[in-house]
Amino acid sequence: MTRARTTRPGTVRFVGGGPGNAGMLTCRAQEVLSGTALVFADADVSADVLALVATEVPVPQELLDERQAEMDAAVAAGEKAEVKRLKNLPAPTAADVRPALGEPAAVAKQLVAEAKKGHDVVRLVAGDPMTTDATVTEIAAVGRTVVPFEVVPGVAEATAVPAFAGIALGSGYVFADGRGKVDWAALVSSPGPIVLRTTGQHLAEAASNLAEHGLAAGTPVTVTCSGSLCAQKSADGTLATMAEAGREMEGDLVVTIGKSAGERHRHQWWESRAMFGWNVLVPRTKGQSAEMSDRIAEHGAVPVEVPTIAVEPPRSPAQMERAVKGLVDGRYQWVVFTSSNAVRAVWEKFVEFGLDARAFSGVKIACVGEGTAARVRELGIQPELLPTGEQSSLGLLEVFPPYDDVLDPVNRVLLPRADIATETLAEGLTNAGWEIEDVTAYRTVRAAPPAAEIREMIKTGGFDAVCFTSSSTVRNLVGIAGKPHARTLIACIGPRTAETAAEFGLRVDVQPENASVLELVDSLAAHAEHLRAAGELPPPRRRARRR
Repeated sequence: MTRARTTRPGTVRFVGGGPGNAGMLTCRAQEVLSGTALVFADADVSADVLALVATEVPVPQELLDERQAEMDAAVAAGEKAEVKRLKNLPAPTAADVRPALGEPAAVAKQLVAEAKKGHDVVRLVAGDPMTTDATVTEIAAVGRTVVPFEVVPGVAEATAVPAFAGIALGSGYVFADGRGKVDWAALVSSPGPIVLRTTGQHLAEAASNLAEHGLAAGTPVTVTCSGSLCAQKSADGTLATMAEAGREMEGDLVVTIGKSAGERHRHQWWESRAMFGWNVLVPRTKGQSAEMSDRIAEHGAVPVEVPTIAVEPPRSPAQMERAVKGLVDGRYQWVVFTSSNAVRAVWEKFVEFGLDARAFSGVKIACVGEGTAARVRELGIQPELLPTGEQSSLGLLEVFPPYDDVLDPVNRVLLPRADIATETLAEGLTNAGWEIEDVTAYRTVRAAPPAAEIREMIKTGGFDAVCFTSSSTVRNLVGIAGKPHARTLIACIGPRTAETAAEFGLRVDVQPENASVLELVDSLAAHAEHLRAAGELPPPRRRARRR
């Protein structure tokens, strides 16, 4: 008699998502999230944490085929708007994120059912799994089955959020989840600070309960929303004004009550950063904003990425193919890179032809700026020439050697660049005696307009600053969304970008000495510090109150 084969159950992992900041996740939590596709998540888990789900899991081929079929159908039908929409969609992922709905027993039943199908499952909660009563009940329910489970602790909101607000809790604090049953008498009798997790609609009730059990009306209170994120907001008050302090705040709140809340000014570190709480617009080529956004977040601002241009291959690959063949054959003395996109385009052709960095042997590399040079170095190649002053085409021309028929065996320069690039560099090199082969390495096309909400923020001053990294980002942002409001600070990466901004009537407030993304953001932060010290920051934008 043969026995029926049974599916080995997967593992259910209860993962703590921490206070919301993805940088606060444990190494184990990051490992589990990135390697698991099926996740049941609480509604209050941050988008930053959810973005890590299944990043190391291969995308199912059927999803890729489905997206390609949609694109093919749109192209065949000549639906240009649909083609543009599909190009601007995020790439398909393996992530299957589902809401954890229902009572703990019902959630646990879903987890076990999926695990018995052989799937590894993550139950993702905000904070720490073992500090939420409902999650503890789920863990117990799963533990009564044959399905194996694991608990991956997370940084508890009770300690993390006050720390991000600058509040030193010490070792004697007490915590309560105000969304469930609370022993108010025990809280009030505690000698240390009280940390309460609740929502805006429950603040007044919580304050009333605490007062009824003997807590003084003048007890210092700090109400914090979006704790640990760049959008964090903290409002100070007393028990008597607690509801009013959190009236404008949405979502889950962490309320710290006690003497330490009144002393948080001594320890503020998160909310004191140069651009804390700012909304900074990042109009960049799609897929190239990560470095800038990370740096903006380091200075405390919320980066909002709006792709204004998309990079596409040239209409005909023949030019680039001849150029790559010429590199291998020794046709060029120099290759001049004017952008990281040009570096990427050439490298992709190398990979396509089975070549590597050795193909650049005997060819000198010049880069228009440090950002482009960094991209070249990532390929294991050291550029021979960079501008010593202004990082631009003009700056490179100042240091580029003229052609010498004795010293230079070849007089040709390969210039791979965008289809809309200016002629400044080509003309300057020609005047220096070089023969230029100007090759279209990539095309730039205008991206689809952003959402109506973003367009409204741009026009009405909802963004505190905007960082322009090229003339095309200026032109295209104005084209698809309109001119930024007069209160918005304008930061431009270099003189050409600044000139284009001025042509559109924009006041350029910040321009770094060197044309690099990181220096652009750092210069904006320094400018913000200067304005704050001088009391010259633009007044906060008035927002409509919640009803």
